[in-house]
Amino acid sequence: MTDPLAFLGAELDELRAKGLYRRLRVVESEQAAHCRIDGREVITLSSNNYLGLTTHPKLRRAAIEAVEAFGAGSGAVRTIAGTMTLHQQLEARLAEFKHVEATLTFQSGFTANTGAIPILAPEGSVIVSDELNHASIIDGIRLSKAERRIFPHADTDALRATLRDIRSAPGGADRTVLVITDGVFSMDGDIARLPEIVEAAEEFEAAVFVDDAHASGVLGRNGRGTVDHFDLHGRVHVQVGTLSKAIGVLGGYVAGSLNLREVLIHRARPFLFSTSHPPAVAAACLAAIDVLESEPDRLERLWANTRLFKDGMRRLGFDIGGSETPITPVIAGSGALAMKLSDRLFEEGVFAQGIGFPTVPDARSRVRTIVTAEHSETDLAECLAAFELVGRELGLI
Repeated sequence: MTDPLAFLGAELDELRAKGLYRRLRVVESEQAAHCRIDGREVITLSSNNYLGLTTHPKLRRAAIEAVEAFGAGSGAVRTIAGTMTLHQQLEARLAEFKHVEATLTFQSGFTANTGAIPILAPEGSVIVSDELNHASIIDGIRLSKAERRIFPHADTDALRATLRDIRSAPGGADRTVLVITDGVFSMDGDIARLPEIVEAAEEFEAAVFVDDAHASGVLGRNGRGTVDHFDLHGRVHVQVGTLSKAIGVLGGYVAGSLNLREVLIHRARPFLFSTSHPPAVAAACLAAIDVLESEPDRLERLWANTRLFKDGMRRLGFDIGGSETPITPVIAGSGALAMKLSDRLFEEGVFAQGIGFPTVPDARSRVRTIVTAEHSETDLAECLAAFELVGRELGLI
């Protein structure tokens, strides 16, 4: 009998032939600057744990106390019996932190985008999206019935021209228009030109939606994100943040008006049909916000390490693109070469994951690195030495 799923094996064979097949690396220790991965002690440059909060004593203690007080799980979706006092406290604290009326937490940043975008852009509206926006934004757009327009990455002149075209078309003056951008672009590490985006949107009466996954905890005062970084409070209608990266725990949230929160509660499908966060998650997130506000030195160390590593990579002659944040792509070219670079670095004691097509174009395949506040200068010197050795071996420098 013919296997109806035989194409799966063929797809895996193709990945192996192109040098793109990857197996999951297994972390056998805490998620820290030094990890044990697949039996090897390495310095990791592939964690989103920007500020080292995953192992912070305050977060550990908060999680343990929440389990003891509330149990291991919440037991239901939020709209039935799964809204606990900790969830309400977290959302109130996030709203205060982000300087907005209200927030609503989701199981992940991905579900925050796929839950919110279809509601904010109903049938008959138009979504205008940067071409390099995150996959969760792309999937959120696909779930909507809105018309979609894509503008070239960071090209605000093209954005303005697109908005003008929408408004000048028959019936365009009355359409809902939603402009969506990442705050920090996850593969290249550049920051959205948010002031220009907001100005263009205001000129053409469009709403602005910013996904701040890689800006949360990284940009702005105490890590409040790109809106705070550019002092655009009150001018960005929707902010999506993550609790899974610099915050060090799990989840995502949508920040904006009280009306937005109430509509999402009633209509956002990931919110309606997913069990709420375990008490330990909500409690640890609350503790993380305390740390962001009380330990600004962590953010300072993050940026000092970022400058040190980028300067070293540039001196060595690597192509690191136009990164402006702790995300530093090391462009290798082909996907196979990027994976070889990653594998050789691992052998030299540095874990930095290779990324190729379809996440990025094959010719821009890379090893994506992220330094954290936990790396020491010695750690970064060892990483730079490994990159120099392997980069010369593979002809990248």
